Amino acid sequence: MATIVQFENVGLRYGPGAETLSDLSFSLDEGAFYFLTGASGAGKTSLLKLLYLAQRPSRGAIRLFDADVVTLPRERLPGFRRRIGVVFQDFRLVPHLSAFDNVALPLRIAGVSDDQLRAPVEEMLHWVGLTDRARAFPATLSGGEQQRVAIARAVIGRPELLVADEPTGNVDQDMATRLITLFEALNKLGTTIVVATHDVDLLGKVAGAQMLRLARGRLVQPESLLRSPSRSVG
Repeated sequence: MATIVQFENVGLRYGPGAETLSDLSFSLDEGAFYFLTGASGAGKTSLLKLLYLAQRPSRGAIRLFDADVVTLPRERLPGFRRRIGVVFQDFRLVPHLSAFDNVALPLRIAGVSDDQLRAPVEEMLHWVGLTDRARAFPATLSGGEQQRVAIARAVIGRPELLVADEPTGNVDQDMATRLITLFEALNKLGTTIVVATHDVDLLGKVAGAQMLRLARGRLVQPESLLRSPSRSVG
């Protein structure tokens, strides 16, 4: 199985203090499903920022899509980011766009015409239970509804890598299960999924999912899921 992400001795430090992440060496297989767990403050969000190229490491090497993204020229970063879907913990919806237009945004950026995008956007809004809120603006949506719009926007373009930070934190268990099912369906189409979560109930809901666990900025057990980049396939 090919490798889509590879970290080698990666460290991340904000400012002059101690490292937030230390000595991360692991690889993620293309088309696999991962849960990223750990206590609050363990460094999950910081690790996700490295994965979706919002942050460069302080040291170490990161390869994504078989390219060295640490030394990648800044003008090439947008092209790589378009291959990654991101569900942010704070949603980051565009306030002056409706739910429909927020979800449609990645398709419009990719050049899809309005005629061609209508059906997939409507289908995605149906999947997340927001058909009747398609024309609503973010300020009029509840936190859970905003979360579902953010998820629909992240997956609409079938990204190669999906990174989700606590994607079920603002919805009830029934909707959480439905959203994880959506992620599973996307995964079966070939997308590599990384979901950061505190919700232990989710961990057994995806057959074959693997777990990465952070503690104080370092990856810890289960060791069987952590593979040295030198032993990676690809």
